[in-house]
Amino acid sequence: MSDHDSVRLDQWLWAARFYKTRALAKAAIENGQVLVNDQRAKPARTLKPGDRLHIDKHGAQIYDLIVEKSEAKRVAAPVAQTYYQETADSIARRSELQAQQRAARELVQYPERRPDKRDRRQIRAFRHGGE
Repeated sequence: MSDHDSVRLDQWLWAARFYKTRALAKAAIENGQVLVNDQRAKPARTLKPGDRLHIDKHGAQIYDLIVEKSEAKRVAAPVAQTYYQETADSIARRSELQAQQRAARELVQYPERRPDKRDRRQIRAFRHGGE
């Protein structure tokens, strides 16, 4: 464990590589996308080992974590993964979501070429409801 007993929530989220910047982490916390021990928190709230986090990144990725280390230093991704332990429900939920997204991508048919001038006119007419 580090020489710090606690660290700011926004710093920890940045150091654990959930957000690219502290500003993004702060915005997510203020918008209620990050819960600490099932309660809304402020960016300056201190985290200690054993705290439970719920991180909702716009429904695309939802994490339920238990804080293992309270570090404020941003490190390589494999090392940052030692800062927390993800719950089994969270892992199962994310893998199920990935399988659904993979299946949805397979259903989409992409065109073989870019639209030419005639195709663009037809697309424009279709979008604008007429000629």
